[in-house]
Amino acid sequence: MGKKRIIKKGEEGASDRKQAGDAATSTPRVSAAKRVLEGRVYVYSSYNNTLMSLCDAKGNVLAQVSAGAIGFKGTKKSTPFAAAKVADAVSQIARNKGMEKVDILIKGVGSGRDSALRALGSKGFEITSIQDLTPVPHNGPRLRKVRRV
Repeated sequence: MGKKRIIKKGEEGASDRKQAGDAATSTPRVSAAKRVLEGRVYVYSSYNNTLMSLCDAKGNVLAQVSAGAIGFKGTKKSTPFAAAKVADAVSQIARNKGMEKVDILIKGVGSGRDSALRALGSKGFEITSIQDLTPVPHNGPRLRKVRRV
């Protein structure tokens, strides 16, 4: 085995590492070429989770966040509080990208859809439209029998 290197207080390596750590903790700024002024936010709220996707005007996905990715587990993922936290995370990413105008497209029947919409509205974006894309059947095939517990 080789020698073990021990860094003492006065050595240069420690200061280099400290500066690199400071750069990693600061929020990255987006250059003017990568700024996106208008975009879409897709909100999918199910009974078990809330997912939000941030897209540009053409529909290309820039970022995606879910309640499970933030750290909520189990039944807490489907709560309105978790949906608000997901909206906060998406709005922070949108701010870093330089986004100002947002179209919101909501899909699903979960309890987080209203709180996600309110949280996005309170972040200061100019909301150009809100659409509900929840699929509604016009009498399709016969439903499954009702579960009895």
